[in-house]
Amino acid sequence: MLGNKKRIYIIGTVGVPACYGGFESLVDNLLDYTPADVEYTVFCSAKKYEARLESYKGARLFYLDRDANGKDSILYDYESMKIAVREKADIMLILGVSGCMFLPKIRRQFKGKIITNIDGLEWKRDKWKFYAKWLLHWSERQAVRYSDVIIGDNKGITDYVRSAYAGIVAKKRIELIAYGGDQVSRVEDDSLYETYPFCREPYACTVCRIEPENNVHLSLEAFARMPEKQLVIVGNWEKSDYGRTLKEKYAGTQNLHLLAPIYEPHTVNWLRGNAALYVHGHSAGGTNPTLLRRCV
Repeated sequence: MLGNKKRIYIIGTVGVPACYGGFESLVDNLLDYTPADVEYTVFCSAKKYEARLESYKGARLFYLDRDANGKDSILYDYESMKIAVREKADIMLILGVSGCMFLPKIRRQFKGKIITNIDGLEWKRDKWKFYAKWLLHWSERQAVRYSDVIIGDNKGITDYVRSAYAGIVAKKRIELIAYGGDQVSRVEDDSLYETYPFCREPYACTVCRIEPENNVHLSLEAFARMPEKQLVIVGNWEKSDYGRTLKEKYAGTQNLHLLAPIYEPHTVNWLRGNAALYVHGHSAGGTNPTLLRRCV
């Protein structure tokens, strides 16, 4: 430890400040409660941040010129692990299993502790082809085998790990650390009605990645059959053929409002907090922070 501080390297997120997904929100909140004897390094995707801060909430930020999601996430995580080994980290906190296929090699070089939150069952996502699913399933197995601690964010995940890897986890720590969430209450800001006039009427809302396993197509199909009901979906429509196809198909449907990603918290909370109904169609993945904000 450097200067009596335990050095924890956080691997597997797009980065902070959080402007993307669940793990990013987790890290952003985690940094608010940094103990005096802990020093965090957070790996960030340089491609997602025009303004590249050197530090954030006391954590050192280390930028890699790779995408943190998709196929590139495997090398993104692996490079992060190699840097953590080189800099003699005390703990690697790995969020997601994309790069964990390299843990057999990393484990031979790294003397510190490895803690992995395996997220959801990534290998079951519909967007992956057979080989990618096999590789992710294999990577999940390596995460369980070579990590000192396995974290699940809901009981279903921890039960799955104990059942699927019974022969591996007998002497390992498996911890359930459930996500929390700040309740989204009604946000008063009448000026936003100028940008979103359709929100003057009762509406349903969804904030998510536009991916098949989130069943966005089913939500759109259902609300298209109910023209008197307004649906607002905020997501990355241009990221995939799936999203672009849906946007083109439903762009002219008057009660469906397909918004581009919004990373400004006040506006997102205004849309969520003033909705009459929140629609959650996810069929894979881990616990969704957006849903928790509606339920706590």
